[in-house]
Amino acid sequence: MPAESEALTKVVLHDVTPEVSKHMLSDVSQLPGVQLGDFLLQFELDEPKESVREIARKELRETPEIVNPAVEELRRLLEEDKELYVPCDRDAWLIRFLRPCKFYPESAYDLIKRYYSFKLKHHKHYEGLTPSKEQNVFNQNVLKVLPTRDQLGRRVLVLELGKKWDHNKCNLDEVFKGCVLFLEAAMLEPETQICGAVVIFDMDGLCLQQAWQFTPQFAKRIVDWLQECIPLRIKGLYIINQPYIFNMVFQLFKPLLKEKLRSRIVFMGNDRELLYKYISPKCLPDKYGGSLSIPDVSGSQWLELLMHCDKEFHAINSYGYKKN
Repeated sequence: MPAESEALTKVVLHDVTPEVSKHMLSDVSQLPGVQLGDFLLQFELDEPKESVREIARKELRETPEIVNPAVEELRRLLEEDKELYVPCDRDAWLIRFLRPCKFYPESAYDLIKRYYSFKLKHHKHYEGLTPSKEQNVFNQNVLKVLPTRDQLGRRVLVLELGKKWDHNKCNLDEVFKGCVLFLEAAMLEPETQICGAVVIFDMDGLCLQQAWQFTPQFAKRIVDWLQECIPLRIKGLYIINQPYIFNMVFQLFKPLLKEKLRSRIVFMGNDRELLYKYISPKCLPDKYGGSLSIPDVSGSQWLELLMHCDKEFHAINSYGYKKN
């Protein structure tokens, strides 16, 4: 990040209100934000504005007549499940899983089971997973979230896995864990639960040595996670600046994809007009031909923000299938 941008940014703390605290699993009293000039980047845990609530009504069947019985039925299903330890007394937590399932409680219950089964199966990646223990991937600056939402209210995660990625200093497992931390944080936000998220994969400069890091096992883990287990609406996966060698990498993923996820993967290369069809240039930094005028947020600054929430990630990690 240029020095002038760094001078405009600083981490600030603000008190957690009762309205916000219901979305948290821990008793953290303050949440961090990054001051970007006149703009404050922070976790958005307030209730969504009316335009977003309208999206929830139209796309997710989110009305009191549907929500209240769905919450109670999902709570009942979880209370009867003696293998799962989850905060089923927290309505906001239950709604976090009901939203991507359009408030069908049985579907949300199945999603919760898949979510925690995945964590159990890949326990070596999830045990003790907190920002403070995964500093390297953020300091490598290959993973970041854009400071504002796109024109549809979606969070935008950017992975730079080409010339910016030194695979000898940061392996793909670390990248995966960094993505998990970011998306677990995004899942706290009601607006993100409703509008979803998109991911930009910037593959500019991907070389053969990096391509060999992608294994069939890694491909299956990522596809299973995105396709079956993550309680978040992933609305698009946009591959940009990819060299020809990326075709070899994608062949690992292609046979595993179901039609729904496959239809949301768009290969854009250097075609900026195609990118703008999906994300408005007003929501993109100048690096991608956009006009977003807010200073960049580096990976290390995102780390500083997330590390203030270590306590919340410890709480997230405390739930799941009971150990024998």
